[in-house]
Amino acid sequence: MSDTLVYLNEEKQIAQQRLWRAVITSTVQEWIHGPLSRQREAEKFLFHDDRDYRSVCHQAGIDPGNLRCRLLKFRLGTTVEAIARASSN
Repeated sequence: MSDTLVYLNEEKQIAQQRLWRAVITSTVQEWIHGPLSRQREAEKFLFHDDRDYRSVCHQAGIDPGNLRCRLLKFRLGTTVEAIARASSN
């Protein structure tokens, strides 16, 4: 009986992690491809909201510092590409 409870608890945790990972994925997609208002909202959450951002990352089983670092690198890379395209025109 206790093994069944442990298994069910693990399944619940996995389902919750998947849910929170989907929230993060959706937010990143809106930050990259969403309408301007949603991009700004996502940017605020991903880069300026420490409390909720950290909570969501922990619920998703993701290191918040590592994710933010990767997103910053992505943002820097896209900024550099945009500047290069603009200067070649």
